[in-house]
Amino acid sequence: MATTFDVVINHEDADETYAAQAAQAVFQEIARLEDELSRFRASSDIYRLGQLKAGESILVGMAAWDCLALAKAMHEETQGAFDITIGPLMNLFVTREGEPRQVSKEVIDQARQIIGSHRFELEEETMRVTVHASNMIFDLGAMGKGYALDQCADLLLDWKVNNFILNAGDSTVLAQGAPSGKEAWSITLGGGEKRIPLNHRAVSGSGFAVKGAHIMNPRLFQPVPLKNRRTYALAPTAALSDALSTAFMVMEKEEIDTLCSRYAGVEALELEA
Repeated sequence: MATTFDVVINHEDADETYAAQAAQAVFQEIARLEDELSRFRASSDIYRLGQLKAGESILVGMAAWDCLALAKAMHEETQGAFDITIGPLMNLFVTREGEPRQVSKEVIDQARQIIGSHRFELEEETMRVTVHASNMIFDLGAMGKGYALDQCADLLLDWKVNNFILNAGDSTVLAQGAPSGKEAWSITLGGGEKRIPLNHRAVSGSGFAVKGAHIMNPRLFQPVPLKNRRTYALAPTAALSDALSTAFMVMEKEEIDTLCSRYAGVEALELEA
């Protein structure tokens, strides 16, 4: 998942030995999910989807199904601002060194033929995925970290650890419960610019300070213009906050406000990078 993961467990929930064992179980779960969800691993469901020709289908496991179903829902809820099939545009507009480059209209039109979440279908009863374009690129980079944190949170709860923080590279943080004597965990955003309380919620941030121009606009088939701002999404789950923080980089403020008003626990923040 191209990031580092940290686990912080409240000292009253577990002694040092038990906490270390629980943390090890978390890292094992992350490794398992990487095997199932990475588009770069030939054994993963996501990789296998990218090998399909138009009209072909495969059965996928629960992890891939969960992510694909959420991605499909987010594509609809954000009117196309979130799309896990936008990967080909990244390859066109950004060099391997991360530098932007000009792309002709003809090349973009060709890429359009394999981009779009409407080009794959989900059959819930059998967990079958059918594609309607050949060699699509499915990339869960904008939500995979969050999904992994959600699964790890469930695992820790199974271990009877109820107060903890899970952190994926400081871009997505999930907090459960609170430290002893506190009502919530205190999370720092924007390089220390703002602190927020977090309890039974997740927060994710998207911006350009680290990776430069790496966010694509699926609506316009163009990179999102560079901004000296970082967008944050708070949501009940880390997968949702992860997806929304990317979508919010594309959406207009009025759209974001409308979406947040429809869902309890969903908020947007914008801070200077």
